[in-house]
Amino acid sequence: MSEPPGAAVSLAEAPPVTDVPSPHLSAQRVQPLRRPGRWIVTAVVLVLVAQILHGLVTNPFYQWDRFRYWFLRPTVLDGLLVTLEVAALSAALGLLGGVLLALARLSGSPVLRAVSWTYTWLFRSVPLIVVLIFLYNFSALYRTLSIGVPFGPAFVTFDESRLATDMTIAVIGLSLNEAAYAAEVVRGGILSVDQGQHEAAAALGLPKGYQFRRIVFPQALRSITPNYVNQLIGLIKSTSLVFYVSLLDLFGAVQSMGSTYPGDVVPLLMVATVWYLILTSAVSVVQFYVERYYARGATRALPPTPLQKARAGLAGLRARLSREAAV
Repeated sequence: MSEPPGAAVSLAEAPPVTDVPSPHLSAQRVQPLRRPGRWIVTAVVLVLVAQILHGLVTNPFYQWDRFRYWFLRPTVLDGLLVTLEVAALSAALGLLGGVLLALARLSGSPVLRAVSWTYTWLFRSVPLIVVLIFLYNFSALYRTLSIGVPFGPAFVTFDESRLATDMTIAVIGLSLNEAAYAAEVVRGGILSVDQGQHEAAAALGLPKGYQFRRIVFPQALRSITPNYVNQLIGLIKSTSLVFYVSLLDLFGAVQSMGSTYPGDVVPLLMVATVWYLILTSAVSVVQFYVERYYARGATRALPPTPLQKARAGLAGLRARLSREAAV
């Protein structure tokens, strides 16, 4: 059977096969994928941000000259120190109480579990301002406090009104409230540790306390840290409520000066806002490095620091400019 003419091509007539790309194709530059929607949204956001900044700078209602005057005044700085002291003490005591409550909630004792659950339920249900006002008037309910046998003799008796200073009431109230939330954060972090870690530690015959301190709790901190820092930021802002128990913190100092100088209410509020932004930003920076520290061994590579990100960005920009210059 004969083949039609032109249907077969001999090997001598076939074009040579080569893997070398055409010089014309290799010289062409790969164009990135176009994303017009992203550029449009970016432009809209930049315009909105520029308008907001323009309004903040040019609006005379904010009185930026008075803002500069009040920002570092001794009255404001004294209130800032009170805020830092109350927040630091309440955070430490609240975290300690939260750890104890979480351990009680996870214990095998039904009494401890019930007490821990009731405490958490109560203080998460009652507003913080109610707790502070209740403690502020606690001396009207119990003029003296005593330690002794229930329904029996008292060994130690002291006057509650002398011990309950404004600072003490603020720290106790914030600590009691913070412990209830910290307990759930710590309990969630402990439960996030893989059960195999507990079994491996028990198989080695390690004491329960050592297991918790050296194996379980360090791993739980990876989950506890970001959640508790959120609580800590909320605690810093909650210190503004101690003004209602006669303690002049940052917000209290601003409120007091605003009452004395009614024309400076807005710049004084801006002063408090900026200081709260500085405090929460500092806490966020500490959070980043704490999380980075406890990420060792859990990730293949530690997340880069902001300085490392900036250096990598500059290096990438230089490489891109050099490639474009070569082309």
